Amino acid sequence: MNPCTDAILVDIADPAHIAAISHYSHDPRATSVSLDRARRYRTVSDSAEDVIGARPDLVIAGPHVAIQTIAALRRLGIPLMQVAVPASVEENKAQISAVAARIGRERQGAALNARIDAAMAASRWDAPPVGALIWQGSGLVPGKGTLADELLGHTGFHNMSADMGLRQWDVLPLEDLLNHPPAVLLAGRADMSAGAGDGNRMLSHPALVKAGKRIAIEQYPSNLLHCGGPVIIEALRRLAAVRRDVQVLPAEAPR
Repeated sequence: MNPCTDAILVDIADPAHIAAISHYSHDPRATSVSLDRARRYRTVSDSAEDVIGARPDLVIAGPHVAIQTIAALRRLGIPLMQVAVPASVEENKAQISAVAARIGRERQGAALNARIDAAMAASRWDAPPVGALIWQGSGLVPGKGTLADELLGHTGFHNMSADMGLRQWDVLPLEDLLNHPPAVLLAGRADMSAGAGDGNRMLSHPALVKAGKRIAIEQYPSNLLHCGGPVIIEALRRLAAVRRDVQVLPAEAPR
């Protein structure tokens, strides 16, 4: 019942044992699994009736499932495993191990964690960091204490969120961004409820287009922002690629 857990299950579980995944994973705006792969599985909504109809032996739910749904599942005696949003790579690896143990796939869970370790080793950047922000649709910015913040620091970026006085998850208006521009802006869309053609419209604002001469604006899809599991590997690849490309920052270029 969570797109982040879907990503882990699709990676480590026996496909025949996945009764259903969350409806978010069939939505291109929200999925953390490739649509081709996600569409092999039935989906369920957030309602207890829908979940019960899938006749699961185990329900794995994230922190945002309605209290009424959780209460109904417990009342009916359906085994339930609730997982939190991991704030670090180590927390996420522990979560993968816990899910893998619960479904009897410890070896596959260990293999996924080993791939994450290898991706961390391959993407580590030891040179001085450059200032960056992840700035998603509607201005959403991840700050200190998030998985995204750790990945930024690991790949050679300094997350400027705290420097701007932003909270763990906060919204940064365009005006404030232009007043304190980062060297690198990792931009994408986080407005999952928007229409299919609706992206981060702020990226086309004339002021930001002009600021692109001194800010390196790089694409960072929103489906890399929230989830761990195999998503960490894709996020590290993207961040490492951007960091390799940003050798001479616009602010450092000869005038």
